[in-house]
Amino acid sequence: MNDGISRRSYLALAGSAAAATLIPVAAFADSSLAAVKQRGSLKIGVKYDNPGFGYLKAGDSEPTGFEIDLAHEITKRILGDPSKVQFTQVITSNRIPMVQNGDIDMFIATATITPDRLKQIAFSNVYYSAGQSLLVKMNSPIKSYQDLAGKTVCTAKGSTPEQTIHKVAPNADVQTFDGYTPCYQALLDGRADAITTDNTILIGFRNQNPKDLKMVGGLFTFEPYGIGIAKGNDTLLKAVNDALVSIGNDGTFAKIHQKWLNEPLPANWKTWYGMSAEKAGDDFANQPARK
Repeated sequence: MNDGISRRSYLALAGSAAAATLIPVAAFADSSLAAVKQRGSLKIGVKYDNPGFGYLKAGDSEPTGFEIDLAHEITKRILGDPSKVQFTQVITSNRIPMVQNGDIDMFIATATITPDRLKQIAFSNVYYSAGQSLLVKMNSPIKSYQDLAGKTVCTAKGSTPEQTIHKVAPNADVQTFDGYTPCYQALLDGRADAITTDNTILIGFRNQNPKDLKMVGGLFTFEPYGIGIAKGNDTLLKAVNDALVSIGNDGTFAKIHQKWLNEPLPANWKTWYGMSAEKAGDDFANQPARK
């Protein structure tokens, strides 16, 4: 070989380069159960702008909410200590790439399980069942999505509510942001006539300003929430699903629900809690079309 490189050295370098191209990203940021236990902490992506589910108050060092408590409980069951968790802020548009790249081990971030998302990552079994709704000002004439023609409705970029509202209200002016706090501000400022997303998120914003805001339109979708984990990370996925079973069976889930939603578990909660991701995705895709 030229430039003083022996054939043996060249072949060794070429072999190393070829092998490197085959190493998945996960090898550089291992999120397997064994790696998590060796590291001694879980890296979990959560929302910082969803009051009641995942919200970071000004001046606080850690977010609070339903999904934050759930994250601590999962960590407790996997690592034996609920404090062994590192939270990272995620938004709707970056949570899947972050788990694919190994930046986080998983996300618990009001994520609906859909067939399209199941092609990109794995999901845990269902831990919550939400439904899309509308938040408007108290004096708004809007009563349902059927009243949105010519109105400005705001939601998160890349979310399932964005896709749905285009289908059910094709004549609405849909405005999108990277999160829901800008939508909330746009509604208060009069730049938007309504916010649409899951009822769980809307309840949190309504409760911040209950005299001026109301929810309308009921629930017009089934939104099964799952915990996002990288494809192929079967050991961590099983550990998370086992933790969810424990959390449901020992009454912890009921306590978290009561604490953050101020109401007991619905009578039908066992019909969706623990539902497999595959069934949840199918049920989401095959729910009755709204007109």
